[in-house]
Amino acid sequence: MTETMTGAQILIQALEEAGVELIFGMPGGTILPAYDPLMDSTRLRHILVRHEQDAGHAAAGYATATGRPGVCMATSGPGATNLVTPLCDAAMDSVPVVAVTGQVSRPLLGTDAFQEADICGITQGITKHNWLVRAAVDIPRAIAEAFHVATTGRPGPVLVDIPKDVLQEHAPYVRPERIHLPGVPQTPRPHPRSLTQAAAALRAAERPVLYAGGGIIKADAAGELMTFAELTGIPVVTTLMARGAFPRSHPQNLGMPGMHGTVPAVTALQQADLVLALGARFDDRVTGDPKTFARHAKIVHADIDPAEIGKNRAVDIPIVGDARDVLTGLIEAVRQIGDPTPWPASGPWWDAIETLRAAHPMTYDRPADGSLAPQQVIERIGQLAGPDAVYVSGVGQHQMWASHYLPLERPRSFLNSGGAGTMGYALPAAMGAKLAHPGTTVWAVDGDGCFQMTCRTLATCTVEGIAIKVAVINNSGLGMVRQLQSLFFDDRHFGVDCSTPQLPDFAALGEAYGGVGLRCDHADDLDATIRKAMEINDVPVVIDFRVNRQEMVWPMIAAGASNDDIRIARDTAPTWDADY
Repeated sequence: MTETMTGAQILIQALEEAGVELIFGMPGGTILPAYDPLMDSTRLRHILVRHEQDAGHAAAGYATATGRPGVCMATSGPGATNLVTPLCDAAMDSVPVVAVTGQVSRPLLGTDAFQEADICGITQGITKHNWLVRAAVDIPRAIAEAFHVATTGRPGPVLVDIPKDVLQEHAPYVRPERIHLPGVPQTPRPHPRSLTQAAAALRAAERPVLYAGGGIIKADAAGELMTFAELTGIPVVTTLMARGAFPRSHPQNLGMPGMHGTVPAVTALQQADLVLALGARFDDRVTGDPKTFARHAKIVHADIDPAEIGKNRAVDIPIVGDARDVLTGLIEAVRQIGDPTPWPASGPWWDAIETLRAAHPMTYDRPADGSLAPQQVIERIGQLAGPDAVYVSGVGQHQMWASHYLPLERPRSFLNSGGAGTMGYALPAAMGAKLAHPGTTVWAVDGDGCFQMTCRTLATCTVEGIAIKVAVINNSGLGMVRQLQSLFFDDRHFGVDCSTPQLPDFAALGEAYGGVGLRCDHADDLDATIRKAMEINDVPVVIDFRVNRQEMVWPMIAAGASNDDIRIARDTAPTWDADY
């Protein structure tokens, strides 16, 4: 007689066989049957969050830090809908997250039963796919397919919704022999002719730029990117999602392009005669007004997702494929051209870029009274923690400063919410990253507004012994919104004072959650405070860095404006010698 198991037991075994190590979750009535066998598992560690949103962001942080899928679990109704924001965030940034949710029992579906929500319908547009499992025997197949879809091609989130009575019914464990999903095509190999054309176009270009996106990191292609860049001598710009894919300190790295990009990166793209985009999607934060973006350039666009090619910008040479395969093929195509390699860098082009670098470095003013500039705090954290640490940022001004001033020398060392721009991302994502790499120092660089959205994560960190370090860049309000009001609404500030220097007391909040709370408001105490935080490795540490609230992020391009209109301060634009 075939041995049977409950659907809940089948679910736990299926997750174990999928290689899951951690589950971030919170129980509730409909998912509760799954928690009983989860308690008995010796292979799965459950991390009890204080809000389901934290579970989703923590799973994404784990996934981004490792490249492996992160898993979160929630109950039906509000438990499931609380995962909507992190699933949307993961979809925008191509992060493989597997969400498992409980659902009301099958007879109650469609009756507006207590805590019923059509989570499959709700998340249809923000997941790669989702499943409503209607029989316990189908759970292993659904879980195996979910992990396959989340990690195949362009990564992304998926959701498996299981009714309570399916978790309770008995069935045999039927391991799927193979996964057959004809709607999920295999990633194509880049076409040799396109690679040859791209290499030839690059060789003929006088002002080329390599525009590297987050797909480089997703494909684990940082090594190939380095080889290709040094082989060709091409200038490299790395998007917000690609920071660390190419070492910040490398002489060919021009920095980050886009709305708050460096002057050399933005201007080089505008003046380029060839843009080689790898794993990037020409999003509005990079291009500004698409009609004026890189108007003189031939475009080579390589992406794993064919839907991205030509979506936002017409393309001259399309290449569909995994970024690592594309770079491997381009390296070979470059070598086959026959010229001596490395190619000599174009003298006039690099001369013009170096002139820009010298004239417009990323810099800031330190207050004469010894108070703290936010850039100074972030830069010093990076200098003391070093490039081997993992840095996770929230969203806003501190995110931009972190992307510019941290020592981002390697892939998967900088986690942030790029596409969705989700405030509250940093703390739970840092928790996920720390669990992924327990021996690595993990800093969450957060704003006082972002921090208040998910500070409850500290309770989980204390109970579970997850010793993240949290730098609250406290400028007493929603800094980026305040900056926009200053620049575009005649300095009329409203609705941005979500905190004052004393309320809440962030250091006391850190202590209240069982961690250590520190405070710093003077440059003379900066190093000692950071070092003290670095010495604490058993509980989370929260540092309230009280910084100048008037500081703005520069450079800046207004939303929707041409990148030609980049400003380095209010009413101040850089100069560019068009004759290079």
